[in-house]
Formats: sequence, C-alpha cells, structure tokens
Amino acid sequence: MSGRMTRDQAVARLLDGIEADLGACGSIRDLLERQFQAAMRHRGAELAALAEELTPQLESMEQRRQQRVQLVRALLGADATMDKLFAKLDDGRGDAARAAWLQLEQLVRDCKDATARNGHLMAEQYSVMQRLLHGEDETYAPR
Repeated sequence: MSGRMTRDQAVARLLDGIEADLGACGSIRDLLERQFQAAMRHRGAELAALAEELTPQLESMEQRRQQRVQLVRALLGADATMDKLFAKLDDGRGDAARAAWLQLEQLVRDCKDATARNGHLMAEQYSVMQRLLHGEDETYAPR
C-alpha cells in the first residue's frame, strides 16, 4: 500500500469497488439477457451494439478486481483473502461487506452462466449456418 493511502482509505476504496461491481453486475446481467434475445432473433446489429456496451463494463470490473487484489494484499499480505479482511473490520462493516461480497459472487456466477448460455446459442447458430451455407455430405443425398 502506498504511503499516500491510509488503511481506512484502502478499505473504503475496496468496499466502494464491491458496491460498484454490484451495480455493474446488474447492468451486465441485463445486457446479457438482451444479448440472448437478440441472438434468438438473429439481430446482428443489435448484438454488435450490445458487445460495445458490455466491453467497457467488463473492463471496468476487471480493473476493480485487480485493485481489490492489490489492496487486500497490501493490507494483509500476499496470502490475504476477502474473508480475512472482513473478519478484521469492526462496527458491523465486516458483516455488511461479507454480505455484499456474497451477493457479488452470486451475481458474477449468474453472469458467467448467462455468458455461457449465450455463447452456446451463438455457436450452435453459427454451426447451423455453416452447414446451410456449405452443406453436409449427406444433406441432399438421395435415400
């Protein structure tokens, strides 16, 4: 941790990052649902626009994740975990932070599941289109 940031400031920044990620995950989850609907309806332009919306949000979340890792390690050492940090927080902040962290973990899992679902759908659609465009050996063979 740099000499410019106090322990309280580092903890505040870390907790603010968790809150920011909670908000971002809700937005990302909505975008992923819109992406799924656009893929189902074969709306390529909408898919491209959604990708442009998703990318900066995902990049921001990754930056906050990296900052969290740096901050928790600066506060508690290389083997630090979020649970160890929460255990050291007093006056109810630890419990509230732990609850927010658990909620964030669930939202991230939900987003990963939605991303996998969308990816599978689009891969399947691509596969179908490839077969239609390039044919299969047996597609039009007489029986």
